[in-house]
Amino acid sequence: MERRPEPELMDDPAQALAYARADFDEAHGRLTALYLSHIERLGGLPAAPRIADLGCGPGDITLRLARAFPQAHVDGYDGAMPMIHLARAALVAADEPGLWQRLHFHHRRLPDPRLPRHHYHLVVSNSLLHHLRDPMTLWRTLIHIARPGAIVLVSDLMRPDSPEAARALVATYARGEPELLKHDFYHSLLAAYRPEEIQSQLRQAGLAGLGCEIVSDRHLLISGRLPG
Repeated sequence: MERRPEPELMDDPAQALAYARADFDEAHGRLTALYLSHIERLGGLPAAPRIADLGCGPGDITLRLARAFPQAHVDGYDGAMPMIHLARAALVAADEPGLWQRLHFHHRRLPDPRLPRHHYHLVVSNSLLHHLRDPMTLWRTLIHIARPGAIVLVSDLMRPDSPEAARALVATYARGEPELLKHDFYHSLLAAYRPEEIQSQLRQAGLAGLGCEIVSDRHLLISGRLPG
């Protein structure tokens, strides 16, 4: 099945709110645990790391990483202002004073030359790649902001073999969600990349040292360390 691109941004406040209210607790908990296990496998982070979350959405995974690394400075970036409003609201609702000094959400649409150069020890991104018209935007941004030797963790959907297979995944994993989310999930599956496509992108970007693995029936994880 050929890829079918979808809009880059969730600029509709209703769409952003529906996404923020969806029950991703179990999925994001598993993903954060997967990130942490890969960080450990790749040798860990310094005592006070700088972490970037590209395409942070409403900030749930960003918050989880900030809690997992209590000495880290964490920046979440998203191109949709409604998502940034929701992420900042989630930070307020968390009511954890220690987070205010070290976790910040920024409205940035990639590519953005204002992002700090060679700054972060860890760069993560979840479900951003399939939204981008040019996937190289993500890889070039990552190279721009990551320090030499930084850990990279990029998770995303994996395009199924057919529209029928995509509909089956929606029926399995979004059965109780609003129709808007089912619609978005289906079209995101159609817009996602296959492992071989991502490996080609990595070679083109000079990131062939990163690995791409299938981690579920619908998810991929690109991981590794950049050259030091």
